[in-house]
Amino acid sequence: MTYRRIPYLLVILLATLGVAEAQTADDRRVPLSRAEMTLSFAPLVREAAPAVVNVYTRRVVEARRTSPLFDDPFFRRFFGDGFPAPGGGTRKRVQNSLGSGVIVRADGLIVTNQHVVEKADEITVVLADRREFDAEVVLRDEQTDLAILKIEAAGEELPFLPFRDSDTLEVGDLVLAIGNPFGVGQTVTSGIVSAVARTAEGVSDYGFFIQTDAAINPGNSGGALVSMDGRLAGINTAIYSRGGGSNGIGFAIPANMVATVVASADSGGKVRRPWLGARGQTVTADVAAGLKLPRPFGVLINSVASNGPAARAGLRVGDIVVAANERDVPDANSLRFRLGTMRIGNTADLTVLRNGRRLTLALRLEAAPEDPPRNVTTMGGRNPVAGAEVANLSPALIEELQIPTDERGVIILRIRRGSPADRVGLEPGDILLALNDEKIGRVAELKRLLGVASDGWRMVVRRKGRLLQMNIRG
Repeated sequence: MTYRRIPYLLVILLATLGVAEAQTADDRRVPLSRAEMTLSFAPLVREAAPAVVNVYTRRVVEARRTSPLFDDPFFRRFFGDGFPAPGGGTRKRVQNSLGSGVIVRADGLIVTNQHVVEKADEITVVLADRREFDAEVVLRDEQTDLAILKIEAAGEELPFLPFRDSDTLEVGDLVLAIGNPFGVGQTVTSGIVSAVARTAEGVSDYGFFIQTDAAINPGNSGGALVSMDGRLAGINTAIYSRGGGSNGIGFAIPANMVATVVASADSGGKVRRPWLGARGQTVTADVAAGLKLPRPFGVLINSVASNGPAARAGLRVGDIVVAANERDVPDANSLRFRLGTMRIGNTADLTVLRNGRRLTLALRLEAAPEDPPRNVTTMGGRNPVAGAEVANLSPALIEELQIPTDERGVIILRIRRGSPADRVGLEPGDILLALNDEKIGRVAELKRLLGVASDGWRMVVRRKGRLLQMNIRG
């Protein structure tokens, strides 16, 4: 980018013209009363801020023992961090972290981010009035990066924020972000809704966020995004930043998704989401041109599971889903989000384009079946899969792992470093389909086939959509 200096007299001229224009504009005027001069967010903050809390976590971690000599930056420059002290070994140290949370019910139910309390041994919640409480985790949901905490306040009714219907937010609406950035204490920043239904890859499995330019910084995670009616519009979760500070691009999980996770905490502590039983892709400009559509919009259905909810509703390959319960579905993430905020047992109306006609299909909302049971097993013995943790693929596990397949087989969940499975090149996420020319349907079949003596192994693996043939010596 090239910068040029503007002559000083020209600056004065431009400023003068700007002032003159501002003074003659019909929609500009000075405040006419003391009340207009003292307009403030203060009444809204007084109501909302007491429901926003600080979340402190502690966990004990193992660290390599180092000599105090190597704490000196001069020595670290040459020898690097973690240079072992004489005798080697490890030591335990306490790792602290800080985030924010929001009380959503008077009995002490609190919403925060899963990454705030991940692996924590102790969780302390500090209220706005500085009272401290030990908290327990009621529910963790890694897919949305949300966690539900509970504190006991001896029967006291605590201040809380009611949920707002986040679908009613519009770009340009004023919002406040409340949290504890950098541990400086509770802080309020203001801004507007910059975008809705914004995709932010890598933040959570549901790439569907409210974007705001209200300043959000480290420590704000789990804090409140508050609308002007004093309700919770979202949970602040992430920022787009090059240096770790706020650049005016923050993301919040919409309140409608948060409310679904809170409801799951009330109904047994496990999040169960509706299963579509079909897979599709976002309609891009190229796809729209190929299908002669007026614009790129919707989700093109590529496959439909037999006997799944979509099949029973009448959804077909080639259909384009454009709305769910009259809410637009511009892309695949939007469809996942819309279904994810609905309750199992209800019915959703899918608006579909089929051969130029617009149809409405009634989709019965049900959970993905755990069939077959996953049977998570760590493989042992002298074989090429030893050291791998495997499980049976089922619709429930496929949805949980977000694997773009309807295939059956055995999936590798984890691999122990240095194990035979690691050495032969297997990877987490690989789906084992066949061994020595016999199909693998379940973990029990894999164990049986591995138990047969062999001087070599021929394995068929699906990895990231590609079929691999692996020939391994015995």
